[in-house]
Amino acid sequence: MPAKSEAQQKAAGAALSAKRGETSKSDLKGASREMYDSMSEKELEELASTGSKQKGDSGS
Repeated sequence: MPAKSEAQQKAAGAALSAKRGETSKSDLKGASREMYDSMSEKELEELASTGSKQKGDSGS
């Protein structure tokens, strides 16, 4: 599941960092906190590692 935006990708990265114990869960806010609570480490890893699928980068 690719990230829909760069912000979504960053939020997943922050949540993943907390899941792995690299940062504190209390540092998470908003979307990253929700992702931490509702997604597995594997799901977060997939979301954080994929490029975003934004329109307009067709390279015409």
